[in-house]
Amino acid sequence: MKPILGGVLIKKIAIVGGGTAGWLVANHLGQQFRHQPGITITLIESPTIATIGVGEGTVPAIRYSLKKFGVSETDLLTQCDATFKHSIKFINWLDKSKHGENAYHHLFSNPLVHGLDLTSLWLHQVGDYASFVSPQAAVVAASLAPKSITAAEFQCTVPYAYHFDARKFAGLLHANATESFRVQYVQADVTDIRIDEAGFITHLVTAQQGELAFDFVIDCTGFQAALLGEKLKIPFQSCADQLFTDTALAVQVPYNQEPKLPPYTLASAHQAGWVWDIGLTSRRGVGFVYSSAHMTEDKAYQKLERYVGKSELATLSVRKIPMQVGRRAKFWHKNCVAIGLSQGFVEPLEATAILLADFSADLLSQCFPAERSEMDLVAERFNQRMVHAWDRVLDFIKLHYCISDRTDSDFWHDNREPASIPESLQQKLALWRNHVPTREDFFSKFEVFDLENYLYVLYGMKYPTKKPLLTPDYQAQAELAAKQVQQQAQVLGSELIPHQELLAKIKQYGLQKV
Repeated sequence: MKPILGGVLIKKIAIVGGGTAGWLVANHLGQQFRHQPGITITLIESPTIATIGVGEGTVPAIRYSLKKFGVSETDLLTQCDATFKHSIKFINWLDKSKHGENAYHHLFSNPLVHGLDLTSLWLHQVGDYASFVSPQAAVVAASLAPKSITAAEFQCTVPYAYHFDARKFAGLLHANATESFRVQYVQADVTDIRIDEAGFITHLVTAQQGELAFDFVIDCTGFQAALLGEKLKIPFQSCADQLFTDTALAVQVPYNQEPKLPPYTLASAHQAGWVWDIGLTSRRGVGFVYSSAHMTEDKAYQKLERYVGKSELATLSVRKIPMQVGRRAKFWHKNCVAIGLSQGFVEPLEATAILLADFSADLLSQCFPAERSEMDLVAERFNQRMVHAWDRVLDFIKLHYCISDRTDSDFWHDNREPASIPESLQQKLALWRNHVPTREDFFSKFEVFDLENYLYVLYGMKYPTKKPLLTPDYQAQAELAAKQVQQQAQVLGSELIPHQELLAKIKQYGLQKV
């Protein structure tokens, strides 16, 4: 007898796995269903499996989610050792023999001035791209805060995100979900599942609580993908032939003296990858990301010693994190959705892990089906959108490697091999050799990284777009706009206070509530 799928209402939702991804999902769904008391959300977290807890960087989209959840920005900044983040500073991603010590900023501000693109004018100039198109570059260079103490929570003078302690951030989200949205919390190890004749999960089998019945399950179990991958057998599709970094050595570095906290992430390239360096109020988070096919673990550790300091690193605990670079063939199967590392992982560059978890959780909350009869259609649309988003993220991360002119190792040579570059990115790069990127090149609203992100990276790395012919009208408007950028930079420099001064004021006084 064929199972009847229609008419089954989805009332009991389980999230398996805590950490940042699990609690982001809990808050997105809790906020979406806050006025529907018939729906219950339960987060089940293992008491024996630790979360990875090294995701410390975000992008500005997180501000909108936290504001939607009703989380206090003051609490975030004071309880999660958080600092502000305007930008990512990329160091030595170009050949030092050609460019010397080099750096550029991927800012969070839109480089279009009153809708006018200054890139065409900049191509006829010399100098730093970010400083030419955005006043935020001067704010970052002076280590100024993105807002004033009189600004309300989440309001900004220039766009910003955060650095924070990932475990403390998950704890903040945990408290908000359980207190504001009635999300239930269960500590238990999920060991198995029960499925019906149609292949839908009906029960989660736990070591401590026995069998628990649910209508819908969200897999936030990390790289293991214990439900979607291990139990439902959705295959993992590796991207290791395109992105070569597959290992990170992560360490928390205490301060020996009063720190200078830059309002940006440091991303320093090396022979086989790069190093992240994130300054929190309580410590630094440092990670040496590398390709194990291009560098041995011993060599990587030696390089990390050189970066952190050999004597200091000897006293610290270094975690080796193998990274599965790729994604599941699909993210939603039957009544199970994977979000976070269980969905897939690109690599830590550009803070993609938290970004994609937040993006996916928000999309799920917006399209969540009311009953099982809707499931197949909604799942298909979700998978289409998320596969597109993931593939475009892969393009953007690969961009950083394949347009580098570094020649000091096989790693950089291999990254420029056409076979390792997605065809979609190859097409864009071919187009952009002759034409400045435009909004029309990014036609989908499911582009996680958009025009402005590409502009900062392309021209921060001196991509050789052909200099366009400028009409007198455009040139006059663009030159005026460029002057306005510099004038605005001066104004912001006089109005905004140092980053650390604002953090101290927030700790003392707090920010105004929205």
